[in-house]
Amino acid sequence: MSVFIDTSAFYALLNAADREHLEAARIWAGLLDSGTDLETHNYVVLETVALVQRRMGDKALPPLFDSLFGVVRIVWVDEDIHRRAVGAMRAIAKSDLSLVDCVSFEVMRLRANDAAFTFDRHFAERGFATLKS
Repeated sequence: MSVFIDTSAFYALLNAADREHLEAARIWAGLLDSGTDLETHNYVVLETVALVQRRMGDKALPPLFDSLFGVVRIVWVDEDIHRRAVGAMRAIAKSDLSLVDCVSFEVMRLRANDAAFTFDRHFAERGFATLKS
């Protein structure tokens, strides 16, 4: 089994004050215990780092890099994936759908991820399975 990890999951895991933190921690522990392949892409890494720095400060970065990103395979977005995601974003024309989300959808399709660990409703809206505890 292969699971894609989204920014919303990384942030909920890292921030104990986040409303999804307890559920995220339960899901994460289950994924680690099961030996599931965990993947994300470099746009999610960039988005997560920016979000964590802005909301939690630099002190939160070492656990993000070491404990979370350290156990996840990072897929590097190439020009083809980027262009396909931009095309999908333009075709969908939904103002609250980000380019990072569209890249995530492309990566999930290409990598045949079974589900997304996310608290972002856009994944389910686009037909992807999401994890619940």
